Amino acid sequence: MFGFGHPGDILIKRVIGLPGDKVACCDAQGRVTVNGVPLNEQSYLYPGDSPSENRFDIVVPPDRLWVMGDHRLISDDSRDHLGEPGGGTIPENAVIGRAFVIIWPISRWRFLPIPATFEQPALNAAAASAPAAGDAAGLLPARLEPSSPAAPLALGFAAAVPVTWLQRRTRLRFARRRAARRAARDPAGRPPSA
Repeated sequence: MFGFGHPGDILIKRVIGLPGDKVACCDAQGRVTVNGVPLNEQSYLYPGDSPSENRFDIVVPPDRLWVMGDHRLISDDSRDHLGEPGGGTIPENAVIGRAFVIIWPISRWRFLPIPATFEQPALNAAAASAPAAGDAAGLLPARLEPSSPAAPLALGFAAAVPVTWLQRRTRLRFARRRAARRAARDPAGRPPSA
């Protein structure tokens, strides 16, 4: 979908740079910067990962996005595709949505808020001053929280409960049929003779 991974894969990556943003790594403290503003990424980086082992400095072209995974040591993201057309960026129209909740496994259930580092006003300086390209202006609201994150979650659970119930009921029905067939073949319950 993004040109990374296998065709048809849906990948979850963090949008670091919008069209017109200058994204670079790394500053003197080893942080990724957007429009010269360092990102404090500790709240979402995988424990032990640094912001980037690779150095880069790119201005995100119109209609494109710079994306990076949270597990930077193993993430196949924009940094790994710098030499390809688009300079590692992905087309805006390849984005299908924003992840905002983890529902499985239940032990990891939580909402995925926008980290405070992306709410710094200076981050939007380049994108706001650049001419509106494609749908770039339409992407800015995507940095906001969903208006009602509980609604999709409730709908997901509402759909999951009947599906799980039907699966269980179907499995039990097939198990009963198999048991009935076995009993019909040998009503005395004796093992089959050789």
